[in-house]
Amino acid sequence: MALVHFIGAGPGDPELLTLKGRRLIGEAALVLFAGSLVPREVVACARADAKVVDSAPLNLEETHALMAETVRAGGDVARVHTGDPSLFGAIREQMALLDRDGIAYDVVPGVTAGFAAAAAARISYTVPEVTQTLIFTRLAGKTPVPEAESLEKLAAHGAALCVYLSAGDPEGVRDRLLAGGYGPATRVVMAHRVGWPEERVVRTDLSRLAEAAREHGFARQTVFLVLPGQGEWDGADTKSLLYDAGFAHGYRNPEE
Repeated sequence: MALVHFIGAGPGDPELLTLKGRRLIGEAALVLFAGSLVPREVVACARADAKVVDSAPLNLEETHALMAETVRAGGDVARVHTGDPSLFGAIREQMALLDRDGIAYDVVPGVTAGFAAAAAARISYTVPEVTQTLIFTRLAGKTPVPEAESLEKLAAHGAALCVYLSAGDPEGVRDRLLAGGYGPATRVVMAHRVGWPEERVVRTDLSRLAEAAREHGFARQTVFLVLPGQGEWDGADTKSLLYDAGFAHGYRNPEE
């Protein structure tokens, strides 16, 4: 049975595409990819006779028509999204149309930019005894954000934050995070086009977030990693107990 595969392409590096995603792209009759965010190199593994279409100029109905036509002709579709499809991926409305028309689909996860950015910066979001929570969010813009999820209210938790889709207003990001309770010296990583050849990672603190973003021209495709409790950039003083010589768990008992 032919079906649609929603595939997370990762942040841009073709080598961060999952093995499953690569296989399904290589088998699909139609490869529909978001060309404004997914490099063409990610879908270069498509078979020679596949129809490869950039969805950036298309609307929802047009992309659905292409997918429905392909599936009804007996071909699989690789619908390739940037990062992970479940995070700011706009797949709900696509799946609703597929459900309406009785077209089967599945979802293949991908590496989201927030995790690729942490890897590029060589940081950990979680710090023992400081924060064990990571919040993915965005600043309100053309797409509103529920009042209960404003940056000020999320900042009040003191958790690590990964802020997407907000580089157009770095002053707003800074001011709302400060208003929510983060200190001016809170460490921030800005990752621009992470996973692309032109990737840039800049470390700063919250008080200089806006100035640093403007200085480097980070107006689009930038994520902000807000890292309370990191201390100096070589890490906080607290350490995980997992590999402590005196810490017992199901696979190690130091008293035996």
